[in-house]
Parts: sequence; C-alpha cells; structure tokens
Amino acid sequence: MTRRPRAFRLDDPNVESGAIQVTEEPFDAIEAADGIVVPMGEKRRAPWVGILLSALSGLIVLGLGLGIERLIVDLYAVAPWLGWVALALTAIAALAFAVIIGREFLGIWREKKIERLREATVDALSVKDHKAAKGIVADLVDLYGGRASAVQGSARLKGLSDEIIDADDRLAIAERELLAPLDAQAKRAIAAAAKQVSLVTAVSPRAIVDVAFVIFAAVRLLRTLARIYGGRPGLFGFLRLAKAAFNHLAVTGGMAVGDSLMQQVLGLGLAARISAKLGEGVLNGLMTARFGLAALSVCRPLPFIREEPPKIADVAGELAKRAESAAV
Repeated sequence: MTRRPRAFRLDDPNVESGAIQVTEEPFDAIEAADGIVVPMGEKRRAPWVGILLSALSGLIVLGLGLGIERLIVDLYAVAPWLGWVALALTAIAALAFAVIIGREFLGIWREKKIERLREATVDALSVKDHKAAKGIVADLVDLYGGRASAVQGSARLKGLSDEIIDADDRLAIAERELLAPLDAQAKRAIAAAAKQVSLVTAVSPRAIVDVAFVIFAAVRLLRTLARIYGGRPGLFGFLRLAKAAFNHLAVTGGMAVGDSLMQQVLGLGLAARISAKLGEGVLNGLMTARFGLAALSVCRPLPFIREEPPKIADVAGELAKRAESAAV
C-alpha cells in the first residue's frame, strides 16, 4: 500500500531527516542519481531483414567479382593486351567505387556529428552544463570557422572561451555569431524554392509535371540546406535526412494539411476566391516551404535558443501577397 503525497516542513521533528536529500544545484541532483540503476529495455530480436539483405548483397558482389575475373581471363586468352586493358579498367572501377563508399561514410559521419551536437545542446541546456557548452561551441567553431561569414564570429567566440558565462548565454552567443547568417541563407533558399514551385505548378499543363517538379524541388532544397549547415550527404545520407525531415514534418494528409495552411496564411474568404490553378500553385509552394522548415530543423546543429524559429509567413509571405492580388 502506497502513501498519498502530502506537504511537510523540513524542520518538523516527526520527519526523518535521513530519508530526505535536499539538492540546490542541477549538478548535485545528477550526482545523487548516479547510483540509480536504469532498467534496460527489452532485448531486440535479430534483424532478419538486415541479415537477408547483407547475405544477398554479398552473393551479388561475389557473382560480379567472378564474372569480371572470367571476363579478364577470356580477354587475355584472345589477346594479352585486351586482358591488361580489362584489368586496368577493373582497377579504375574499384578505385572509383572505394571513393564513392568513402564519401558516403563521410557524409553520414558529418550528419551524425550534427545530430550529436543538437542532442548535446539540449542536454547541456537542461542541466546548464558549462563544460559541455564550451565543448559544443568549440565543435561549432571547428565546423564553421573556415567560412567567410563566420571568421569574425569565430574570433569573438574564441576570445570568450575563458570567460565565465552561463551555458545558455554561451550557446546563444554561438547561435547568433555562427548560425544566424546560415539561417538567413536557409530562409532565402526555402523562399526561392517555394516561389519556384508555386510558379511552375501554376502554369504546368499536366499533373504529372507538378508532382515531378515538386519532388525535384524538395530533393534539391534538402541538399541545399544540408550543405548550408555543413552536411555533405551522399545517397544514403540523403535518405537519412529525408526520413528525419518527413518524421519532423509528420504529414498526416496532404490536402488536409494544405487546406489548413491556405486558411492560416490566406484566410478563408481569400482562399475561396482565387482561381483553382493559382490556388494549386500557392498550395504546392506552401507545402514546399513547410517541408523546407522541417528540413532546416533537421539540418541545423543547434535547436533555436534565442533566435526566433522561422515560420511559414517568413518564407512564403510573397505567395500570400500574390494570391491576394490575384483574388482582388
């Protein structure tokens, strides 16, 4: 039987002092919880799908290797110089494949580094960890210090490295000095993509053209935002980013979400008066802008601390003005 919670005073003689531990600082609370054993989750089952794909990939690679080896032997039997040419081409192809794989791993590593920075920032802000904040700022300087837009900001942050500053203030300064210029570039890229999608889908004659161009614009926008914030995704890195962006976006229904955006930005009466084709273009532009904002949150190495997170009106305000002028 458990006791119901109740209020009491610490100086009450009926309260056992040994059962109470008063902590005033977050660090003390963390140290007090160090001895607590956190129960581990249930052990996951073997990833049979991954094992199947790995085995099939291995068989395909072995088959390709055997086929190439037989091709080289057959060419060498016909003419030795053909065999040497085939062997040289195989070496060049192997080198190119190794470079591609290396770029994929490097891109995924950079994405994970940005994700770890974002998670570490959330943890540092929650407990006001000054040491962790200094490490995060140092990582940001290493990530962006070589850019022309961040040279002065990196110098100012290095000058403040030995100063006694609160964790949230230090991270807010880093956000203003290093990320504010990148945020401006990202917002311009999102606005340009939304405007382009709205224009093209408003004049395109076929629905398949609209769908293809919206997908193309979303892919290009995601890659642009990743490069702005320091990521260089390859194919698999891009797929990871796209999955994270769609998870962040949490689209539950395309037209329903689009209608709410139209009503939010344009208003009920105005959305009903604009032409169908123009309304479709505006809707596609707004959806592209919303996807861009979700991708920005995924690609940004820090959460928004003191800077205001961009909204639909910040990157798609021109679309609303265009639709309003068309409806008048």
